[in-house]
Amino acid sequence: MSESSTQPRPEPRSVLVTGGNRGIGRAIAEAFLAQGDNVAVTTRSGGAPDGALDVRCDVTDGAAIDAAFKQIEEAHGPVEVLVANAGVTADTLLLRMSDDDWEQVISTNLTGSFRLAKRAAKGMLRLRRGRIILISSVVGLLGSPGQVNYAASKSGLVGMARSIARELGSRSITANVVAPGFIETDMTAQLPEEQVKAYQGQIPLGRLGAVDEVAGAVTWLAGPGAAYVTGAVIPVDGGLGMGH
Repeated sequence: MSESSTQPRPEPRSVLVTGGNRGIGRAIAEAFLAQGDNVAVTTRSGGAPDGALDVRCDVTDGAAIDAAFKQIEEAHGPVEVLVANAGVTADTLLLRMSDDDWEQVISTNLTGSFRLAKRAAKGMLRLRRGRIILISSVVGLLGSPGQVNYAASKSGLVGMARSIARELGSRSITANVVAPGFIETDMTAQLPEEQVKAYQGQIPLGRLGAVDEVAGAVTWLAGPGAAYVTGAVIPVDGGLGMGH
């Protein structure tokens, strides 16, 4: 018998990643799949990674969230790890920002994460364990011209996570935030080269991050090594936002 076969394998967990069809969310879902977890991915249009349960869900719709959780629970059991990653932008300067621009971003990024955490907590309380991980942004800490709505939604996740951490900590449920900086995705690939160089000039490490580096922080927070970490904000930004 080989040494590896004698090591007990951890039981696969029921993991939910919202917005997991592309970019950072997809890398996070793939990282959990690589660990052998049972992963569900919610999207509005489909396209989950191979091996993941593909669930259609609009996080601005409370009934759709409840239906998605019921589908996931039937397939994988109660959600033990929630990664609230789904997000949108509607960038424009403050004086041009419409009420709809504001409400769309807040509804998806902040209220959607609240609904997800609330629904996931029901199952976690019964299990007496769970990991809630909210994907924020360095913009939520630094601010950014033209992103008043986005920055507000992403900074709000910090207060949300810390309040959840205090409410649910006695049941072995942790709540943390990961705050990525400028990460190489399809979105950043469309930026002008001069703009990318300007961003790199502000980043102490001098480069954009990789989606796998964000996924690594998320899987660590969800793993046994982070059992005593809650209410934390983990930046993955090359040092751009340090001190905030």
